[in-house]
Amino acid sequence: MTQSSDIQACVFDAYGTLFDVHSAVTKHGQQLGASAETLSQIWRNRQLEYTWLRSLMHEHADFWQVTQEALAYACDCLDIQDEALQYNLMQAYLSLDCYPEVPMVLEQVRKQGLKTAILSNGTLGMLQSAVKQAEIGHSIDHILSVEAVKVYKPDPRVYRLAVEQLNCPKESICFLSSNGWDVAGAAAFGFQVVWVNRSGQRFERLPHGPRLELPSLRELPQALQESFSE
Repeated sequence: MTQSSDIQACVFDAYGTLFDVHSAVTKHGQQLGASAETLSQIWRNRQLEYTWLRSLMHEHADFWQVTQEALAYACDCLDIQDEALQYNLMQAYLSLDCYPEVPMVLEQVRKQGLKTAILSNGTLGMLQSAVKQAEIGHSIDHILSVEAVKVYKPDPRVYRLAVEQLNCPKESICFLSSNGWDVAGAAAFGFQVVWVNRSGQRFERLPHGPRLELPSLRELPQALQESFSE
């Protein structure tokens, strides 16, 4: 077993990084028809915006409620009034598809001697359900939810949860996210950040950026050996 010299743990964002947030809508794509892609995008955008706004307003609600409210807004925008469909879409969020490379990569990271964790806006129940459905629980040491501090990323109190739970310095944590704003927040906190830029997004105009950018998680094990070793 070999270990990267300056990294002790890999901490993964969940939604968009390990799990495909658009797979909930994809599972009901036939019923939604031409509205599916637009609905999914509005839902995701509002979901994130509501977390930031609630944090700024100091009006916390858990991620399940925020996700439900974002879906209601998206359906209203597209005049979708089918309550049964909305219910099914929310239930689908509990069993989102993980990206194909995720199980293999998590196992390889563990073989490199590194701790693994999920740090997410999701509730513990949502995350546990997704992990169970993806059958990756044996490769995850800790599942950390913002509900422990009742505020959303990119508040530094969220990232501090990983330091406290993993009991290692923030500089020794490799944090991975597909979300540019999450990358900036984690880098500002002091993590060694990898941007998993799955969709080829443009670089955010924010004060802090990633140490490394990858097109998927598939390249992570090699990057840990080459880019994070002395």
